[in-house]
Amino acid sequence: MSTMTIAKAINEGLRATLAKDPKSFLMGEDIGSLGGVYRVTEGLKKEFGGHRVMDTPLAESGIVGTAIGMALRGHRPICEIQFDGFVFPAFNQITTQLAKIHTRSDGQLSAPVVIRIPYGGGIGSIEHHSESPEALFAHTPGLRIITPSNANDAYWMIQQAVECKDPVIVFEPKRRYWLKGEVDTENSPGDPFKAHVLREGTDATLVVYGPLVPVALAAASAAAEDGHSVEVIDLRSISPIDFDTVEASVNKTGRLVVAHEAPTFGGIGGEISSRISERCFYSMESPAIRVGGFHMPYPVARVEEHYLPDIDRMLEALDRAFAY
Repeated sequence: MSTMTIAKAINEGLRATLAKDPKSFLMGEDIGSLGGVYRVTEGLKKEFGGHRVMDTPLAESGIVGTAIGMALRGHRPICEIQFDGFVFPAFNQITTQLAKIHTRSDGQLSAPVVIRIPYGGGIGSIEHHSESPEALFAHTPGLRIITPSNANDAYWMIQQAVECKDPVIVFEPKRRYWLKGEVDTENSPGDPFKAHVLREGTDATLVVYGPLVPVALAAASAAAEDGHSVEVIDLRSISPIDFDTVEASVNKTGRLVVAHEAPTFGGIGGEISSRISERCFYSMESPAIRVGGFHMPYPVARVEEHYLPDIDRMLEALDRAFAY
């Protein structure tokens, strides 16, 4: 067991992948000599060379398009999109090419491209640097989407993403890059597309992922002081979603709250709420309740703390559920 930040865990996961798979390589803006804006790829170019850790022009569409071509030739490209809001020039390549090549070729071709995207707010930045666009990609069949919330998952999930035969987008919660945790470098936590129950409870289920996991755990602890037992589930995977784990929890607790940084309107929480309401209708004691960002462009740093879901907003949602 080693103690690492999430950023260091991803770095070590990438290092293990590059050492293990000679067909794997990294590409992105400033990831080589600089080591990335967040230094997640620091030291990898020196260790593996510029032909496997490649600085690219500022052209996201070109980065992803090149990666698709390389994947079709048997390589394992790992792309970094420098900031979440920079991914949209590559949106066409991802949704109309990468996601559809396997089906379009009747299964004869595959493009196992990994796209790393630091996402979410809380870093004192502005629009294009603090977005949460995961729902836009989850709506596209043919893509797998995962997001680690802790160092151990970060270390293993980046390696599992590269080993996957399908294209995988790894959304990395940038404000948690410096969050430390224990990493077991010998034993994998298992299927990256399966949710984990982080805290068991009996009165309500709180479903979160990525950057809001620490907030949800804090909210559950605060609710316990008021006599409420809240179960916390880390989804880990946004596409596919492990509905079975959520369903089992809600059948037990009778209440569901889903929280994410992205706007509630059109967000992942709506799909989870709808699906679980269908599956657990006769077990639920209250409607499913969503907590998320507001339906507006990401605000300036001075007011972002009012935009991002916090403990108080999660507790307010739980109180509404308990009131039924």
